[in-house]
Amino acid sequence: MSTQETKARSGQRVTSGTSSMEVKTAMDDFLQDVGKINTELKTRIHEQDKRLNMLERKTVETHRPALSAVAEIEVPHKKAFAAYLRSGDDDGMRALDVEEKALSTAVSADGGYLVDPQTAQQIASVLYSTASIRAISNVVAVESTAYDVLVVHTEAGAGWATETGSATETDTPQLERISIPLHELSALPKTSQRLLDDSAFDVEGWLASRIADKFSRAEGVAFISGDGIDKPKGFLTYTAVDNASWAWGDLGYVATGADGDFASADPADAIVDLVYALGARYRANASFVMNSKTAGAVRKMKDADGRFLWSDGLAAGEPARLMGYPVLVAEDMPDIASDATAIAFGDFNAGYTVAERPDLRILRDPFSAKPHVLFYATKRVGGDVSDFAAIKLLKFAAA
Repeated sequence: MSTQETKARSGQRVTSGTSSMEVKTAMDDFLQDVGKINTELKTRIHEQDKRLNMLERKTVETHRPALSAVAEIEVPHKKAFAAYLRSGDDDGMRALDVEEKALSTAVSADGGYLVDPQTAQQIASVLYSTASIRAISNVVAVESTAYDVLVVHTEAGAGWATETGSATETDTPQLERISIPLHELSALPKTSQRLLDDSAFDVEGWLASRIADKFSRAEGVAFISGDGIDKPKGFLTYTAVDNASWAWGDLGYVATGADGDFASADPADAIVDLVYALGARYRANASFVMNSKTAGAVRKMKDADGRFLWSDGLAAGEPARLMGYPVLVAEDMPDIASDATAIAFGDFNAGYTVAERPDLRILRDPFSAKPHVLFYATKRVGGDVSDFAAIKLLKFAAA
């Protein structure tokens, strides 16, 4: 026979030639199906890429903002504020929905506008990071013209009682009401119109840095030595009395034992006496405050074993420490001199309160200093001692 026959397991006879043709035909059909599927997948991927490219082009062309609630709120204000600073165009600022309570009561809506939130936050961060009493004080935001603090400055009485004995009346703690009025703090930076017309000039960043510099300097002086007249009242303005005869309303001091200097014998003892003149409940959160010249004299001091009392911060940004307590170097503190209270030590978070309104206003003035443009920036802030027991002074006097 020309065609060989084989017997299948089922007992049927099939020719080898017929079987090969069927396998080949089935394989061709399978490869065709795979090719069709591959072509269909490529077509779908290509269409998907075209759709994605189209969406990207639409997004770029329309400059759509980020999908963020914060961005949607801040960007219109920032854009309108930049236009107002550069050209005086206040149409965008007028169109913003601003709460009336945040506007000044002394000027009309045409007299000033609120700074955009990003610039205001930049100014606030600089104020908190500068070497000012603000950095260690209690800072509160208020919406009124004054901030009232209620302080208990006497202890509540207590006594022992028996089961059958009559109870005796104990002392009642006394409350002191301290009112901190808010005063207007202003800055008047100026620039040229040519710089404002330059699109590469970062007018918001420039304005924030100049305002923060002016505000930090003014606050630094007022919180330490301000007289309370149209400015915050500094803690050094209050009468300093010997800590042994201290009473509420005054600040207690410890004398160094030498007029205008530390004592020649054991000068570090005055620092130790100052630390323990402060109540134990205040020492846990206490800080030293002094200027650079005083810090230069103090950091040379050693204890009886020859170890320095002063230690630098171990990490970046960490303040130096004196006897384990952080040191704030505030240049507005007085120098070492006769009867000067050049070093303060206390819990300033309890002892001094800074009250401020959170809003900051800007008035653009292109007329008063031509060809320069003035920016009149104002905010309202106040400060005062809120706990006279929380701050002690070191007086450079014999007694």
